Amino acid sequence: MPAAPERTLGDFDALSFDCYGTLIDWETGITAELASWAQRRSVAGRPDELLATFAAHETLVQQAAPAQRYPDVLAETLRQIGQSLGAEVDDEDATAFGASVGRWPAFPDSAAALGRLKTRYRLIVLSNVDRASFAGSAARLGVAWDLVVTAEDVGAYKPSPRSFPALLERLGDLGIGPDRLLHVAQSLYHDHEPARAAGLSTVWIDRRHGQEGLGATPAPATPVTPDWRFDSMADLAAAAVGGEGSGSG
Repeated sequence: MPAAPERTLGDFDALSFDCYGTLIDWETGITAELASWAQRRSVAGRPDELLATFAAHETLVQQAAPAQRYPDVLAETLRQIGQSLGAEVDDEDATAFGASVGRWPAFPDSAAALGRLKTRYRLIVLSNVDRASFAGSAARLGVAWDLVVTAEDVGAYKPSPRSFPALLERLGDLGIGPDRLLHVAQSLYHDHEPARAAGLSTVWIDRRHGQEGLGATPAPATPVTPDWRFDSMADLAAAAVGGEGSGSG
């Protein structure tokens, strides 16, 4: 029996996105916020070390309090970072860090790439924040989303096994089947591993290509292989809308 033909990017009707790390440059945003706090509190440490400390503590906070809104997750994460480093974190520090999402910059190619992809696909977000925080970021991205699902809606944070089923449950509102949805994300831990477990095809936007370490994301629990890989959103848009369609596996 002949093998099934390989799927192309043109075989999908909708793209779901992780926002932070994929569209919004959260590592730059978080690093700037942590550097400001570290300077005020005379905390030593390279930016990459502070970012890795953030990744470890944020994951634990999300797992311990999955229904907590993201500003509160960030605030508690900074408190735990301070405790681990023996540095002060007062209420003002924690509140400011919790409210920082809207200050995180978009990647330079995100808005234009989303606008181009919007001409071909329905666009969806599955984001690990609350709706108010996402609204600030959405203004930077400049596209009309067809569906927005946040951790606040789900009551849990990716990679929770609840996240992608919640997305798929809402997908029917757009009249799109799961086999016509392609998930696009940077984080192998937060997105690709649970998306693949939910049966979805995925695109890896490898924003950290050429850099050492994992930055603000932990390592996935098991090896995961996305269906496509691109270095940027601009490259994805060129392939998906420009008709190239294959990318790299």
